[in-house]
Amino acid sequence: MLTVIGEGLVDVVQRSSGIQAHVGGSPLNVAVGLARLDHPVQFIGRYGRDAYGDSVAAHLKSSSVLLPLAPDGLPTSVATALIDDDGAASYTFELAWELPGLADRLPFMLQATTLLHTGSIATMLAPGAAEVLSAVEHAHPSATISFDPNCRPSIISDADYARRQAEKFVALADVVKASDEDLEWLYPGEDPLDSARRWLALGGSEGPAMVVVTRGAEGPWGVNAAGEAHVPAPSVKVADTVGAGDSFMAALLSGVVDLGLDGAQNRKDLRELSAESLRELLDRAARAAAVTVSRAGANPPTRAELNRVDAGAQPAKAAGHGAEGAHLPSN
Repeated sequence: MLTVIGEGLVDVVQRSSGIQAHVGGSPLNVAVGLARLDHPVQFIGRYGRDAYGDSVAAHLKSSSVLLPLAPDGLPTSVATALIDDDGAASYTFELAWELPGLADRLPFMLQATTLLHTGSIATMLAPGAAEVLSAVEHAHPSATISFDPNCRPSIISDADYARRQAEKFVALADVVKASDEDLEWLYPGEDPLDSARRWLALGGSEGPAMVVVTRGAEGPWGVNAAGEAHVPAPSVKVADTVGAGDSFMAALLSGVVDLGLDGAQNRKDLRELSAESLRELLDRAARAAAVTVSRAGANPPTRAELNRVDAGAQPAKAAGHGAEGAHLPSN
């Protein structure tokens, strides 16, 4: 069982052509992405007893994601995404993030978990961030841990605080993914790749096995004990960039699971992954993100779709319009 813990919300997408609502949230998108790649997944996150909350639950269940937590009495969180003429998204948020009583339920909910993923708002915003850290600490002795800071400066504006929070999770994580924009904001004036190399050393023998940086048109780059790897970004017709980084994250983790490297008992083998194997993981993750940007909203590929792309077929027809030859986003 794979577990994702974090925020679920509704993206209200504003375009020049009109307004649409999509279920989203970075961790939720990763959970859906993993499920569509044929992995059993549960999503631990809050949602309200309202119409948006019903949409969140229905969206997860439609991809066979398990929901161990019932809706609560707070409003479902909402992110308003403004899509510009190039398909890039900027966000504003109305959020409630807390998971009261989670600690008492963790032993039961995580007993079969071989990989736990978290990140984004859930790891930064109080009071829920402390509960998420406790969940990661609980899972670490038995499960692979993955983390994506997916920074939102419009929500957490204090970069010093965000950096301290991110480093707590990086030190406990086996697989870390960040965008170059994340790292530039967390470590201003530093080369994002140097920041990633430094993250690889956090936590010592219990720290990351790999750190991956997405870099838009320059393509994803990663570092592990065996060395560094880079693949070019696929060139696609962009509908929008919503959820692209989350599709990348899901496919990266799917690749780790497909290699049989999930679970704390496989931590040593994950650390000894070759640079060539890291490159192959990056390539498949980049192709998954390319499918997502080719159609509207956070709509990650199924395993069958990704296999067709890997075989050289074109991704599903884009829903919407974008610039021919545009490249993947960095986050």
